[in-house]
Amino acid sequence: MPAVESNMFPLGEKAPSFELVNVITGKTVRLEDVKSEIATVIMFICNHCPFVKHVQEELVRLAHDYQPKGVSFIAINSNDVEKYPDDSPEKMKEIAEQLGYPFPYLFDETQEVAKAYQAACTPDFYIFDGELQCVYRGQLDDSRPGNEIPVTGSSIRAALDALLSGKPVPKEQKPSIGCSIKWKEK
Repeated sequence: MPAVESNMFPLGEKAPSFELVNVITGKTVRLEDVKSEIATVIMFICNHCPFVKHVQEELVRLAHDYQPKGVSFIAINSNDVEKYPDDSPEKMKEIAEQLGYPFPYLFDETQEVAKAYQAACTPDFYIFDGELQCVYRGQLDDSRPGNEIPVTGSSIRAALDALLSGKPVPKEQKPSIGCSIKWKEK
């Protein structure tokens, strides 16, 4: 299956609101309740995709590095779990606990949230400022499975560092590349 690129959600656009279940706690999470006054990182990920598996440990490091600075992190899985049972809420919870996800891992069963964010692939990353305006969308870094480039999170880190220091986030942003979101058949 060929890799898919991000759709590149429009910069400056407001984050679509959502209310989804956190598979780790079983509680419903609203964007308004977990957003940050500084920056909110929204990540569309899943369990089975090799592109996501390649970066999972960096996602945990990234959150540990930036949560103390007031940045909020939210992970969302929107895949069709009937066709991809490894992405079921039970398996999501297993992976989140195994890897120690320090952020909510939300299940988008209807896929409406992925559609609202124009998410195309896993992983797909978005950063919103304190007003929930999109300032970054695209890749974690230049690393991909098999390309021998270390996973550092450099693209996301540069955007967050700019936001935290009151500087503009660089407008040149590369799309993420990964597995397509597994859409349900109509």
